[in-house]
Amino acid sequence: MADAYHHACSSARKFGGHWNDYISIHSWFDETKAFMPDFRHRALRHHAEGIALALRIFGPTITCDDGHLVPTRFVAEQHVHEDCGFVPTASQWLCHLQIQPWMLRGARRLTEELDLSTEPTTERT
Repeated sequence: MADAYHHACSSARKFGGHWNDYISIHSWFDETKAFMPDFRHRALRHHAEGIALALRIFGPTITCDDGHLVPTRFVAEQHVHEDCGFVPTASQWLCHLQIQPWMLRGARRLTEELDLSTEPTTERT
C-alpha cells in the first residue's frame, strides 16, 4: 500500500513543485488508515464524494512553493487513481458492505415519542 509521501512524490513529478506541496492532501486521504490499516480504509474517502470533500477542505487550487497553482481536483483524483485504478463512487464502495444485524436495529421513532402538535418552547428553566 502506497504511503502519502509516495503519492506526494508522484504529484511533484506529475504537476511540478516539491513533495511538500502535496503532502497535506495525500495525508488527508490516508489518515483513515489510523482506524482501519488495510485497503478497507479507502471506502471512507477514496471515491468521487471524497474528492469533492477534499475540494471543500483544501480549496480549488493549491499553491506550490514556486508560486504555480495546481487544481486540487487533479491531485485528489491522482491519489484515488493510484490506489483504486479509477474513481469509484461512494455507493460503489457501500454496495459491497456486508450487512450486519446491528445495522438493522430499528431507530427510535421520535415522531411517536414527541408531541409535534405544539411548537417547541424557547424558554429555558
